[in-house]
Amino acid sequence: MDIREAFKEIKADKFRPVYVLYGKDRYRMGQFIDALTGFMFAQEEREMGIVKFDTAESALDEAVLEAETPPFFIERKLVLIRDVSVMAAGGKENAKLEHRPETLLRYMDNPLPSSVIVFAVHADKLDERRKLVKALKDRGSIVAFPEMEIQELKQWLVKRAAEQKRTLTAAAAELLITRVGVGTGQLSQEVDKLCLHAGEGGVIDAEQTALLTAATVEEDVFALIDAIAELRIDKALGMYHQLLVRREEPIKIAALIARQLRIMLQIKELEGHHYSPQQMAGHLGLHPYAVKLAAEKAKKFATGRLGALLAALAELDYNMKSGLIDKALGLELYLLSLGVSKGA
Repeated sequence: MDIREAFKEIKADKFRPVYVLYGKDRYRMGQFIDALTGFMFAQEEREMGIVKFDTAESALDEAVLEAETPPFFIERKLVLIRDVSVMAAGGKENAKLEHRPETLLRYMDNPLPSSVIVFAVHADKLDERRKLVKALKDRGSIVAFPEMEIQELKQWLVKRAAEQKRTLTAAAAELLITRVGVGTGQLSQEVDKLCLHAGEGGVIDAEQTALLTAATVEEDVFALIDAIAELRIDKALGMYHQLLVRREEPIKIAALIARQLRIMLQIKELEGHHYSPQQMAGHLGLHPYAVKLAAEKAKKFATGRLGALLAALAELDYNMKSGLIDKALGLELYLLSLGVSKGA
């Protein structure tokens, strides 16, 4: 079932007997549970109406039995189950517990109208080989919460600001994603802080976002790599010194540079095999937006140069960790050497 469709159903007071929520976006998964709770109960009813289980600690039978039991003094009951074993792909079951999926399958044939069961599956994928998962999928009970595509994420941020009667520009949304990443939980906190600063009716632009959010080490490393590509060694050294002022570890900075160069090298290789950006993201285990940014930077480098830069960093890493060279000085000398070895 689509996330929007699921939200529409609960807003219309139409609750399915069972929901299975899973995916990387745990923040929006939590939002769905909060929304469902808000529509099912008044504030004072929640303590009595919500019963929680964990499949790592309780057998599935116990949760189903709770769902079969009518609620006391209130009209509805929400059985909330945290699951890492019954439906998760690669989930490990507690050897001391016996989960009997057939109990839930029987319950779904004749569910109690006053009860709603919600599985919050803490996994990126479900095990679709399992009979229970197949049955729930056929009934439209499964709601996936994948990471949003970058354009959808921008729209989500703009909408969140609009709900608070603020205007977030597209450029500000993009900068926010670049600085904070694609995690909706942290993004929501940052946009809420910006909204608080802007005030009702205020406009949040890229300039304000740059001033009121902190640049990450990853963002600075991206800019440093740009300077390396352009052979702007003075600029690269300036950025490096700023990172040292912020007390960032030289070994960590070197590791982040190496990681980005390695990703760029992998992207070049995959592009040679005609992989699409989406396929590359899946192969590398990255968000498509991260692949897009790295691919843009990879165009500035020849494959051989990327390999040479990585080899030199590997040697530097060994020397820094072995105490053969001072860490801060070692990375500075590495950056200086790039201006000499232009043909590398």
